[in-house]
Order: sequence, then structure tokens, then C-alpha cells
Amino acid sequence: MKLIPILALFVLFTATAQEHYNLIIGTYTNACQSDGIYVYDFDIQTLEYQLKSHTNQVINPSYFTISLDKNNIYSVNENGTESTISAFYYVPKEGSLQLINKVDSQGADPCYIINDNKNVISANYTGGTISVFPKNADGSLAEAIQVIQHKGSGPNEKRQEASHLHMVYFSPDHQYLLANDLGADKIYLYRYNANGGAKTLVLKDEIKVKKGSGPRHLVFSPKGNFVYLLQELDGTLSVFEYEKDKLKLVQETTVAPNLFNGMNGAADIHVSQDGKFLYATNRGDANTISVFKVLANGTLEMIQQISTQGSAPRNFTLSPDDAYVLVANQNTNNIVIYSRNAINGTLIDTGKRMELCQPVCLAFDKVE
Repeated sequence: MKLIPILALFVLFTATAQEHYNLIIGTYTNACQSDGIYVYDFDIQTLEYQLKSHTNQVINPSYFTISLDKNNIYSVNENGTESTISAFYYVPKEGSLQLINKVDSQGADPCYIINDNKNVISANYTGGTISVFPKNADGSLAEAIQVIQHKGSGPNEKRQEASHLHMVYFSPDHQYLLANDLGADKIYLYRYNANGGAKTLVLKDEIKVKKGSGPRHLVFSPKGNFVYLLQELDGTLSVFEYEKDKLKLVQETTVAPNLFNGMNGAADIHVSQDGKFLYATNRGDANTISVFKVLANGTLEMIQQISTQGSAPRNFTLSPDDAYVLVANQNTNNIVIYSRNAINGTLIDTGKRMELCQPVCLAFDKVE
């Protein structure tokens, strides 16, 4: 008679142990068959997944951002001088996305996008601009209320012939916005006023970085006292102390292999939730993901570098429990799943793969 309650408890535990999230994936649509943004039901315990929905005929939604209330998703549409920014209704339980409207990006080839309760902000790579779009009450986008044109160049004549904004990122206190300019080797620091209209962003400082390095993505430490900057063109990884509106360089290391003489294409960077480990991808001829231990003083020590089992590892993400790392290999049309050792930070290929045309941006969202 005691077997029934025990069995019931086991079944209950097994059911509650399943952790289902939406895994949302942005893609390029001009190289193979892709419908744009895909939403999968993903179990972070079993690594099983199932397609829930996808958009239709959305052009190159390579990067996207989820609204804080989870009612909307906003994406870039990289399409040269015809680029736009799209707003979607998002229903997490269903995983559904419905296009509301799209507006001119006010800068060619937007490649990064963020949002808060008031605005959506894009970094426009080829155009060299940052655009600010107010949100309407229904989640749709108004036309850009501020467009900042940047100018500059660097020593790499093929890649740094002009300003190329590659990322915009809020500071932890939401008082500032940091913007990486790959073309000019600079980080721009803007004061942010959500209700500022045409002066939503006001330039506070310009931080010069290593010439020819090409700053691409950055991430803050969990406590917000360090900034880690990944430079695409030469694989440099820079560590800055951050205090309010000041950046102080404290270390320069690299994601490039020690004997690597090929082309770099450093791409994405993330820190584990406990702040003890940092991860960064390198495309080009390397196609690696590097693991760094974060030391007590915020500096980095590389402890592992492994293949991404594919070509052009663009974006990647850690699972919500930090137990796995999912790497999107754009050119080989797959997402490789690694298990992560929480003690030493190292990664092991699980052998699990997701096959998808040109995956770029990955984000987990809890389904309540």
C-alpha cells in the first residue's frame, strides 16, 4: 500500500522537475530557407525541444529584444538601405508572434537592438547611426525620435573605412547607454533620459580602445563594477573597471589561439550568473568558444578553448540555470549544445544539435 504514494510522489517530482522555456531564435533569411524568428518549447532538464511557432516573410531578423512585460518582441531587419525595425505581439504561452508594424531603421543594416518601457534603440552597422524609437501604448513603434550619426575610421581599410555601430547596451543603473563603434575603435558613453525626446541620448564621453581592434560586444559583471569588451577584428578582450560614468582599462587579453595566424571574427560574450566565468566566441578561421576564469580583481585567465563544431559561431546563450551553453553556428546552420561544469566553468559537447537556417540570436524566456 505504501508503493502508491511513493510512486505518485515520484511522478509529481518528475513532472515538476521539467523546466520548460521558450527558446527564441533570430535568423538570416537570405541565404537558405528561413521564415525569420522561431520559437521552440525547450526543456532545460532533458534538452528536448519542439517548434511552437515562427514568423512569416520577415526579412533578416538577426537580432531581437523582448519587452520587460513580455508582451512584445522587437527585431532588426537587416536589409541595406531598406532596413527596418519590427514590432510584434508576443504571447509566451503559445509562443506566437504577430507583426504589429515596422518603421525605417534610420541607418543601414541594424545589427543590435535593446528596449525598456519607453523606447527601442538600435545600433545600425553600415549606417553608423544609433536610432531611438518611442513605444506606443499598444506596443507598436513610432518613427525615430532621435538619430545620432557617428563619424570615424580605423587602420583596417576594409572593415574600418567608416563608423560602424555594433552594439548598444544599458548600464546597470539604466542611467547611461554604451555604444561600440567597430569602425572608429571607440566606446561611446551616453547619458540616457527615457523621456528626453530628441535628447534621449546625450554624449558624455568617448573611450578610445586599441587601434584596429574593432570593438563589437560588451557585457557587465553581475555586480556592475567591470565591463568586458570583445573586439572583433583582432580578438582582443579588454577589461575595464566601471564606476558610474568612468571606464578604466585594467587588462587586455585575447580570444585568439596562441599560434593562430588566420582571420579573427570575435563575436559574442557572456558571463555566468555567479560572475565566476566568462565565455566568448571567435569566428573567422578559428570557430572557437573560449572560457575564462574571472579572478578576484576582475581580470581574466583563459582556462579552456574548444571548437564550436561549426562555422561562424555568432551569438550564444547560457541556459537559465547556467547548466548549458547553446552556440549558434550561422554558416553551418546548427546550434550546438554544451554542458557546463558549474565548479570549474568548462564545457563539454553534449552531442545535441538543433538544425536551423542561419541562426544568429538566441534568448530563453520563462513560460509562466
